[in-house]
Amino acid sequence: MRLIVDRIESNFAVCEAEDMSVINIPLSEFSFEVYEGCALIFDNGKYSVDEEYESDRRAKLFALQNSIFDE
Repeated sequence: MRLIVDRIESNFAVCEAEDMSVINIPLSEFSFEVYEGCALIFDNGKYSVDEEYESDRRAKLFALQNSIFDE
């Protein structure tokens, strides 16, 4: 399952799943630092960062932003 960290609230990462549901995950579940926009994969009971997906997603969002404001 792929998740995107929407925000950090208190001791939770508020994440959006692929099906658009919202999941609150305790920060203690991560063995690494999570941040807003972080792309995660949950597989076999463990979380990991999906760096390639995150990079592609940021590039697409940046291109969209540029197309909107460079009119």
